[in-house]
Amino acid sequence: MNRPTLAVWKFTSCDGCQLTLLDCEDELLAVAEAVEIRHFPEATRKDLPGPFDVSLVEGSISTPREVERIKRIREESGLLVAIGACATSGGIQALRNFADLREFQRIVYPHPEFLASLEHVTPIATHVDVDYELRGCPIDKRQLVGLLSALLKGRRPDLPKGSVCNDCKRRGVTCLLVEGREPCLGPITQAGCGAICPSYGRGCYGCFGPSGSTRPEALIPVLRGAGLDDPGIVRMLRTYNAAAPQTAAVSTELEGAGDDA
Repeated sequence: MNRPTLAVWKFTSCDGCQLTLLDCEDELLAVAEAVEIRHFPEATRKDLPGPFDVSLVEGSISTPREVERIKRIREESGLLVAIGACATSGGIQALRNFADLREFQRIVYPHPEFLASLEHVTPIATHVDVDYELRGCPIDKRQLVGLLSALLKGRRPDLPKGSVCNDCKRRGVTCLLVEGREPCLGPITQAGCGAICPSYGRGCYGCFGPSGSTRPEALIPVLRGAGLDDPGIVRMLRTYNAAAPQTAAVSTELEGAGDDA
């Protein structure tokens, strides 16, 4: 009996989400026995052609070549899963969407004329249909194992819903915003991290991306009340999610209001 085929792909990213898969150790051995890994540069030199039953895609799209490549991978994949903040909302590299790309290239590279970059960094879903998303920077190991197990058994994975506030309630963490201790993006960030940062007294910076019912504009007065000025709010909204439409629109509006002032 033929085993399902799996491929793991890297685009513009740091490889951290792929390393999360390698960190699964015992679970990864079970996965390796259950599937045929056809492409996964971090784990094997094997590089076999598609089609692939499941493709895990890490990273954002930042070059014309990557646009063509993700379209080809989509055509060859039965299911395509975007993994991590870069793949789902642009990641930290999307901060350049709000800067002068050519100036950056001139400063950093001795021969910027050899570079082929898109004007904007974008998530995977901007270019192709994505079947599932695993959020986080990096992704959560338990969610990854759960997703792969579900897909191998032919059932729909049970992925977190709601906001980080739900995770705080489950852990018994007192709200940092209510106490006035720290600015926090928990109310507009998708659940699934287990409220790691708030549980240690640090406000959420949104690495799991905007939740499905996100209204970032409603959180602005609360963040101001927590002592954050508008430039600080812009930084928080953009850190991991500069290419997410919901947060990008609000941060741009805030920035424009500051310029007008």
